Amino acid sequence: MSNLKKWKILKSKMVLDHRWCKVRQDEIELPNGKIIDDYFVSIKPDVAMVLPITSSREIIFVRQYRHAVGEFFLELPAGSFEPTKESPEVAAMREFTEETGYIAQEFQKIGILYDKPSKDTNQIHLFLAENVIKVQEQQLDITEEIEIVLIPVESILEKIIQGEISVAGTVAALFLGLKFINC
Repeated sequence: MSNLKKWKILKSKMVLDHRWCKVRQDEIELPNGKIIDDYFVSIKPDVAMVLPITSSREIIFVRQYRHAVGEFFLELPAGSFEPTKESPEVAAMREFTEETGYIAQEFQKIGILYDKPSKDTNQIHLFLAENVIKVQEQQLDITEEIEIVLIPVESILEKIIQGEISVAGTVAALFLGLKFINC
């Protein structure tokens, strides 16, 4: 049994409430009695992420530009959603098909991850999509320009080691998914 204690929120206020960015400022009391009056928390929607595998054992990635760091990245298909408006599974299937044009013949939830729980509130709901097939063209949002990249399962670890796959959520999801894809 751990003796660790949660922090106590003394006051909390929303300091930025924009549709794309919400930030809360908390005044907290630490277990040692110290007070911190400016602990900032990003209020983020949950994310549905899909680990899609074709019948020929290739994983479908999306390559897209990420403006915050000004680079292109290989990632698993994913998107944010509001849990009060749709379930994680529905969001995952929707985002996967919109971003890739593929659907899955088998779909199962394999885990929940946290990206940055020290500052962000959201969860990443991870799904395994097996025997995926292309059924339509991509249906991208105005901010999305996505290239589809298929990588054999056997090449994934090397791509991570070489830094070709480097987004933390995608890397964590791939390692979690290894249990389910029988490498």
